[in-house]
Amino acid sequence: MRNIYENIEFIKNNINLIKNGSAAVDIVVVTKTFPCQDILEALKCGIKHIGESRMQEALPKFQQLGLSLSGINKHFIGHLQSNKAKKAVENFDLIQSLDSIKLAYDLNRHAKIIGKTQNCLIEVKVSQEITKTGVGLSNVKKFYKQCQMIPNILIKGLMVITPHCNFEDSRFYFKLVYNLFKDIKESFDAVGFDILSMGMSEDYKIAIEEGSNMIRIGSAIFGDRDRENK
Repeated sequence: MRNIYENIEFIKNNINLIKNGSAAVDIVVVTKTFPCQDILEALKCGIKHIGESRMQEALPKFQQLGLSLSGINKHFIGHLQSNKAKKAVENFDLIQSLDSIKLAYDLNRHAKIIGKTQNCLIEVKVSQEITKTGVGLSNVKKFYKQCQMIPNILIKGLMVITPHCNFEDSRFYFKLVYNLFKDIKESFDAVGFDILSMGMSEDYKIAIEEGSNMIRIGSAIFGDRDRENK
């Protein structure tokens, strides 16, 4: 097995082959379940984004890593409960899993207290699985419009997790969300609405082909783990 450096370089090379150097794709290294030593190895490779999905795991890691995280963007990528909104605002640069107006107002309230504008992505639900969270495709534009009226959160784009399916079915979902992303950007003249977070270890190449500019990668860098976001 390639080491962490080789794995990251392999992914970067795949991105360059797909995009032919025409556009940047940010790699969010999914560090949940992985130790600080592995995270430090990834940071040495020039990684600028890390993703965690469980507050009780993330915060002790952040404390232990300390100044090593200076200049690193911390992403919350799992389902966020309202009672964790305060900790999320205090510790994360981007919340990728905004999925309800209640959560939006909770994040706004805590962000206002500390004088912060909290950057968020709307999580789009494309799966019929009841265990999956997110805003349904047909409701995302309305939800985005509601969020525009909330002063201390800023919607930076969309995030999606596809159902477990074959690669071509994943492509179908990625196309849907990419078209929605373009629609919102054009319909609302959405300033700063620039992030389309699609693709994980098993399907990131297809996601990039379909317009993703941010991928969330854990097992393809660190080794096999369960599905990386939830």
